[in-house]
Order: sequence, then C-alpha cells, then structure tokens
Amino acid sequence: MDESTQFQQSQVAAILAGDPSQFEILISSLMSSSNETRSQAELLFNLAKQHDPNSLSLKLAHLLQLSPHLDARAMSAVLLRKLLTRDDSYLWPRLSLQTQSSLKSILLACLQQESVKSITKKLCDTVSELASGILPDNGWPDLLPFMFQCVTSDSVKLQESAFLIFAQLSQYIGESLVPYIKELHGVFLQSLGSSTNFDVRIAALNAVINFIQCLNNSSERDRFQDLLPSMIRTLTEALNNGNEATAQEALELLIELAGAEPRFLRRQLVDVVGSMLQIAEAESLEEGTRHLAIEFVITLAEARERAPGMMRKLPQFISRLFTILMGMLLDIEDDPAWHSAENEDEDAGETSNYSMGQECLDRLAISLGGNTIVPVASEQLPAYLAAPEWQKHHAALIALAQIAEGCSKVMLKNLEQVVTMVLNSFYDPHPRVRWAAINAIGQLSTDLEDRGLVLTALTGMNYVIISCCIYSSSLQAHAASAVLNFSENCTPEILTPYLDGVVGKLLVLLQNGKQMVQEGALTALASVADSSQEHFQKYYDAVMPYLKTILVNANDKANCMLRAKSMECISLVGMAVGKDKFRDDAKQVMDVLMSLQGSQMESDDPTTSYMLQNSVKFSYLDH
Repeated sequence: MDESTQFQQSQVAAILAGDPSQFEILISSLMSSSNETRSQAELLFNLAKQHDPNSLSLKLAHLLQLSPHLDARAMSAVLLRKLLTRDDSYLWPRLSLQTQSSLKSILLACLQQESVKSITKKLCDTVSELASGILPDNGWPDLLPFMFQCVTSDSVKLQESAFLIFAQLSQYIGESLVPYIKELHGVFLQSLGSSTNFDVRIAALNAVINFIQCLNNSSERDRFQDLLPSMIRTLTEALNNGNEATAQEALELLIELAGAEPRFLRRQLVDVVGSMLQIAEAESLEEGTRHLAIEFVITLAEARERAPGMMRKLPQFISRLFTILMGMLLDIEDDPAWHSAENEDEDAGETSNYSMGQECLDRLAISLGGNTIVPVASEQLPAYLAAPEWQKHHAALIALAQIAEGCSKVMLKNLEQVVTMVLNSFYDPHPRVRWAAINAIGQLSTDLEDRGLVLTALTGMNYVIISCCIYSSSLQAHAASAVLNFSENCTPEILTPYLDGVVGKLLVLLQNGKQMVQEGALTALASVADSSQEHFQKYYDAVMPYLKTILVNANDKANCMLRAKSMECISLVGMAVGKDKFRDDAKQVMDVLMSLQGSQMESDDPTTSYMLQNSVKFSYLDH
C-alpha cells in the first residue's frame, strides 16, 4: 500500500470516528461547485463505503436525523438511498445485523420528525428503496404496521408519507398486501373521500392506482371499484378549488391507470369519460390540464388489447372528442415566417394546441378504425370546408390527412368523395389551405393501400399540385414532397401517364432560387426515375445537365445537402436509364467525386455518406 492510499485511509478513519462536524464537512464537499474539492470528497466517500460501510451508513443516518442544515439532511437521504439500492454495489448484505436494525429504526424516526416536505419525499424514497429489497423476505416486520398507523393518524404529513411509500412499494409487495385488502380499502376510501388536504389525496390516489395494477386477480381489483368516484372527485374538486397543479397530477395518475388497467374503468366508463371531456371543453382551464384530459380518453381508445371495443360503445363521446380535436386545429396563426422561409418551415404559426389536435386525430383513427371515425368525420368536415374562415378549410384538410392511415380501408370505398374535397381546395385563395391540400394528397397517396386506384382517381393531379403552388417556397417544397409520395413504390405502368407533366414541373422547381425547393425537387425526381425505370430515358437529356450543374456548383458548406441530394438523384437516374445511356456522363460525375474525395470536407457534411452509398452505383455505371 503506497503512502497516498495510507494517508487517505487514515483520513477516512478520522472522519468516521471523529466529531460529527467532520463528517458533515465531507458530505458538504460532495456538493461543492469545485471539481477538485468534489472529486477528493468522492474518493474519501468511496473508500469509506469500501472499508467501513457500517460506520458510513450510521453516520449518514445520524446526519439525516440530527443535522440542522437542510442541504446536509437532503444529501444524506439521497446517499443512503443509493447505498441501499439493489445494484452491483448493494451495501445492505455487508452491514452487521446491529447496523441494519439501527438504520431501520432511525429511518422511521426521521419520517416522524422531519418537517421539510422536500426532504420527507427523499426520505420516503430511501425507505421504499430499502424496503423493496428486504420486505419480500420479511426483513422489516415493523414497517407495514408503522405505515398503517401513519395513514390512520391525525398527522397530514405522516398520512402523505405512508401513501408515498405504499405507492412505491406496490410493485414489489402488491401480492403480499392481499391479506390487508380490507384494511387498505378502508384507508383509501377514507383518505380519498374525506381528507381536506390535496397532498394526502393525491398520495392516496397514487397508492391505490399502483396497488390496483399489482393485483393479478380481477376479482381483487374489482373490490376497489367503489373507490373510483372518490378518485375522480379528487380531480374535480382540485379543479373547483382552482388547484390545477394538483389536478394535473391526478390526471397523470389516471392516465397511467387507463393505459394499464382500462377494464377497471368499464363499469363507470360513461361518467368517467364524460367528466374528462367536460374538462377538455373548459376553455377557462389551463391548456396543459385540457390536454391531459384528452390524453386520458385517447389512452382508453388505444387500450384495444386489454379492453377491446370498450370506447366504440360510446359513439356520442367519440363525436364529441372529434369536435374538440377539430377545434384545436383552428389554433394556428398566419405567421409571415411560413411564407418567406428560406428553409422549409411547415410549423411556423402552429401552437401546442394545434399539434396536440393533429397527433390525437391520428391516434384516435388508428385505435378505433375507419368504421367508427369516417362517419363522424363525414358529418363534421363538410361544414368546415363550407365555412368562410381559411382556418376551418385548413383544419378539415389536416384532419383528413391525419385520419388517413387509420381509416384507409373505409376511405377507399369513398375515394371519389374524399378526392373531391381535396381537389376543390387546390384553388383556395389562402396559401396555407393550398399547402394543406397538397399535404392531404401526399398523405392519402402514402396511406391508402390501393395506390393504383388513388392515382387513377387523381388523373392529372400532379399538374395541379405543381402549378397551383408557384406563390410560396413552402408550398413548392411540399408539392415536391407530394410527388415523392406519389411515386414511391409505384410501378412504371401506373406512373408513366404522369411523367411528362411531373418531370417538366420538377425541372422548373430545380431552377428555383430557394435551396429547400431544389432539395425537395431532387428527392422527388430521384424517386420518379427509380419508379419509372427505362421509361425515364425519354427525359434523360433534359434532366442530366441540370443535375450535373447543381453537383458542380453546390460547392460550399451552405449547399452541402443540395450537393449530396444531386449525387443521389444522378445515381438513381443513371440506374433507371442503364449504363449505356449514362456512360459518358458517368465519367464526368466520377471525376467530380474523385475531386471531392481529395478535398477537405466538414465532419458533418452529408456528401461523405452519400458518396459511400452511391459510389458502387457510379462505379458499375462507369464500366
């Protein structure tokens, strides 16, 4: 053992055996902003853990119990929890029986005397961490009686602490608590129904929801059914008292229950879902509260495997929820940044309300399917399209795009009606509505299974898509994306009738000064060439000069993505037309690539990865 190690061990021994203030200095040093001070303290702490875990654990426990300094008590609780966590460095088995007994007694004493809420919560975490490891082996027989004593006491602090521990321990000892079901039911009912302290009620709600999830037997879970009205009342009374922070906590817990045990809610589903939709409709409430209420209903709809068909039995609520989500899509501003974006900025002007509405429509359609959602959409969307406000036109088209994936089979049966709705919007005076129409067509092309039928129904649509969007770079870029959606995975037979118009318009976009438009056009053109194969030979002589010009001229950092996309497009065009047609140009392209390989490129330059992906193709086409 070298002198340095000997000295450090003597320091540790002095700290553990000496005045308690010395140990507190060590713990304070672990929180130091100085890296050097903190590193030295960590070294000494780890040595103490290795060589004298008994003294270290007891010192931490006494500091937690006796220190007048809040930071020291809080840090002691955290360090004790880490020491008692069941991982590779699990300390508990190395402690003597006397130390183990002392620690358990001190922790329970601290729970009773600690007055600072934040430290109490850390202390509950520590107790839960230790108990999770030793309760299954009956290693803490005093704990459960102590907790029952706490939840029935007059102390709000002790009630909350006990429920916090119950909640954390449920996953470890849920089945072990089955003999206490009657007592637990009474305790939960009393606290949820009569406590005037919302902290206690939320802690009790957390505990009961965790406990319900841990019961394997449905009949045992059903014994807690009569708690549900009190559970929901905890939420509604918090809202009535203007305590939205508590209400949001309650909502998050109820969402967890809806996802894990939706069948627990089935007997009172109408009342529960009705309450949630009432919250979602309340414009006086915070947006976060309303969003959580919606999330609860969507989570129930998505719980198909655990509760098949449960939400489909409530068509009146589905229509009401769809109305709420459509209203959220109206929360969008006509942001000037959207019209003048140098880079594609589809999200400019969108709010969190709008984004939530989009996401939930998609999830609702996927979870409930077209037979449930399409009738509701067919009832509501025409009124939006007939309204004078551009926001309503936009919302209808966005909704159509969002539900397409989940409703594809049913929408195919009504394809002409769906397409007509979108076609009429290509001539809307507002560019954001035209963008939404392009987005809807692109999404329909991706999501509806019979692509041939879609394209047949949309004869000449690519002309309209490109022609109607000459006013905005955002529209132009998105139109190119729509063409990409059309062409991906299409057979040459389906795509060929559209090629004259599509290729001609994409060449127009390639000459646009906006880089984002050129990048979109290159990606679309690459997909069109890949899908049309030898049919693309007709356009090769018109297209390749533009592609080579972009490859050569896009030679600075700002244009590196444009250069990379032109490289990819050239390779796919070459593969489509064959090496006999491409051979002469392939030599020139390979020369450019060789010069790029010898140049200094930034580490994040996408050209490097595109060169790796396409070099084999170029090499093949060059021979």
